[in-house]
Amino acid sequence: MSGQIAIDPANGQLITSSISAQTIRIMQNIEAILLAAGLNFSNIVKTTIFLTSMSDFDEVNKVYGSYFKDNFPARETVAVAGLPKGVNVEISVTAEVS
Repeated sequence: MSGQIAIDPANGQLITSSISAQTIRIMQNIEAILLAAGLNFSNIVKTTIFLTSMSDFDEVNKVYGSYFKDNFPARETVAVAGLPKGVNVEISVTAEVS
Protein backbone atom coordinates (compact mmCIF):
# COMPACT_ATOMS: atom_id res chain seq x y z
CA MET A 1 0.00 0.00 0.00
CA SER A 2 1.37 3.37 -0.90
CA GLY A 3 2.13 5.86 1.82
CA GLN A 4 -0.85 7.15 3.74
CA ILE A 5 -1.11 10.63 5.20
CA ALA A 6 -3.68 12.10 7.59
CA ILE A 7 -6.46 12.89 5.12
CA ASP A 8 -10.00 12.39 6.36
CA PRO A 9 -11.74 10.47 3.55
CA ALA A 10 -15.15 11.82 4.63
CA ASN A 11 -14.30 15.38 3.67
CA GLY A 12 -10.85 15.29 2.05
CA GLN A 13 -9.46 17.56 4.74
CA LEU A 14 -5.94 17.13 6.08
CA ILE A 15 -5.71 16.53 9.84
CA THR A 16 -3.15 19.01 11.12
CA SER A 17 -3.69 18.84 14.87
CA SER A 18 -1.43 16.77 17.13
CA ILE A 19 0.95 14.17 15.77
CA SER A 20 -1.12 11.57 17.65
CA ALA A 21 -4.32 12.66 15.87
CA GLN A 22 -2.50 12.55 12.54
CA THR A 23 -1.20 9.05 13.23
CA ILE A 24 -4.63 7.80 14.33
CA ARG A 25 -6.14 9.07 11.06
CA ILE A 26 -3.38 7.38 9.06
CA MET A 27 -3.89 4.08 10.86
CA GLN A 28 -7.67 4.35 10.32
CA ASN A 29 -7.04 4.94 6.61
CA ILE A 30 -4.74 1.91 6.46
CA GLU A 31 -7.34 -0.20 8.26
CA ALA A 32 -10.06 0.83 5.79
CA ILE A 33 -7.90 -0.15 2.82
CA LEU A 34 -6.98 -3.46 4.45
CA LEU A 35 -10.62 -4.25 5.21
CA ALA A 36 -11.64 -3.42 1.64
CA ALA A 37 -9.12 -6.04 0.50
CA GLY A 38 -10.41 -8.59 3.04
CA LEU A 39 -7.33 -8.16 5.23
CA ASN A 40 -6.48 -6.74 8.65
CA PHE A 41 -3.44 -5.55 10.59
CA SER A 42 -2.27 -9.14 11.16
CA ASN A 43 -1.61 -9.38 7.40
CA ILE A 44 0.94 -6.55 7.48
CA VAL A 45 4.50 -7.85 7.17
CA LYS A 46 6.43 -4.58 6.83
CA THR A 47 5.88 -0.90 7.49
CA THR A 48 7.83 2.24 6.80
CA ILE A 49 7.20 5.34 8.87
CA PHE A 50 8.44 8.65 7.50
CA LEU A 51 8.80 11.51 9.98
CA THR A 52 9.84 15.09 9.40
CA SER A 53 11.01 15.21 13.03
CA MET A 54 12.34 12.28 15.03
CA SER A 55 11.17 14.11 18.15
CA ASP A 56 7.68 12.86 17.17
CA PHE A 57 8.81 9.22 17.23
CA ASP A 58 7.53 8.34 20.73
CA GLU A 59 4.01 9.68 20.12
CA VAL A 60 3.76 8.07 16.68
CA ASN A 61 5.12 4.78 18.02
CA LYS A 62 2.57 4.72 20.84
CA VAL A 63 -0.37 5.11 18.44
CA TYR A 64 1.13 2.83 15.79
CA GLY A 65 1.83 0.06 18.32
CA SER A 66 -1.74 0.10 19.62
CA TYR A 67 -2.98 -1.28 16.29
CA PHE A 68 -0.96 -4.50 16.52
CA LYS A 69 -1.69 -7.31 18.97
CA ASP A 70 1.08 -9.79 18.17
CA ASN A 71 3.48 -10.65 15.37
CA PHE A 72 4.53 -7.07 14.92
CA PRO A 73 5.64 -6.45 11.33
CA ALA A 74 9.17 -5.49 10.40
CA ARG A 75 9.43 -1.73 10.58
CA GLU A 76 11.76 1.04 9.62
CA THR A 77 11.43 4.66 10.63
CA VAL A 78 13.09 7.30 8.51
CA ALA A 79 13.59 11.01 9.09
CA VAL A 80 12.93 13.01 5.93
CA ALA A 81 13.22 16.66 4.94
CA GLY A 82 9.65 16.90 3.71
CA LEU A 83 6.48 14.95 2.92
CA PRO A 84 3.51 15.50 0.59
CA LYS A 85 1.21 18.41 1.53
CA GLY A 86 3.66 19.40 4.28
CA VAL A 87 2.52 16.63 6.64
CA ASN A 88 4.62 15.47 9.57
CA VAL A 89 4.11 11.71 9.22
CA GLU A 90 3.45 9.22 6.44
CA ILE A 91 3.14 5.44 6.80
CA SER A 92 3.33 2.80 4.08
CA VAL A 93 2.69 -0.90 4.59
CA THR A 94 3.18 -4.21 2.82
CA ALA A 95 0.57 -6.87 3.56
CA GLU A 96 0.27 -10.44 2.45
CA VAL A 97 -2.68 -12.76 2.14
CA SER A 98 -2.28 -15.65 4.55
